[in-house]
Amino acid sequence: QVQLVESGGGLVQAGGSLRLSCAASGRTFSSYPMGWFRQAPGKEREFVAAISRSGAGLFYADSVKGRFTISRDNAKNTVYLQMTSLKPEDTAVYYCAARPATYSVTLSEYGYDYWGQGTQVTVSS
Repeated sequence: QVQLVESGGGLVQAGGSLRLSCAASGRTFSSYPMGWFRQAPGKEREFVAAISRSGAGLFYADSVKGRFTISRDNAKNTVYLQMTSLKPEDTAVYYCAARPATYSVTLSEYGYDYWGQGTQVTVSS
C-alpha cells in the first residue's frame, strides 16, 4: 500500500512556473513507476507525465512537452513536476499516481493503483 500526498499547487499568471511535489509513504517508493495526471472542470482526467523507477525513463503528453519536467528523488520518496511557461489551459486538479511495482511505466491512468488527493493549479490569463 502506498499513500500519496501532493503539494505545490496554486494560482499563477500565464507564463509563470510552479513545482508540484508528491510525497509517498513506505520504504519501497523506488519500486514504483510514477505518473502525473490532471483533470480540468468538465473534462476527463488526462495523462501529463510519467517516470520510470530509476528516473531514466521520462514520458510526456504532447501538450506539456518542453514546458514540464518530471523527476523523482527516491531517497526522499518524492516525485516532482516542474511546470514552466504555464498557460490558462493548464488549469486543472493535478494528481500523482503510483503503478504497481511489478509493472513498467505506462501512460494509461488505468495502470495506476494508488492516487493522491490532488492539488489545484489555476493559471490566469
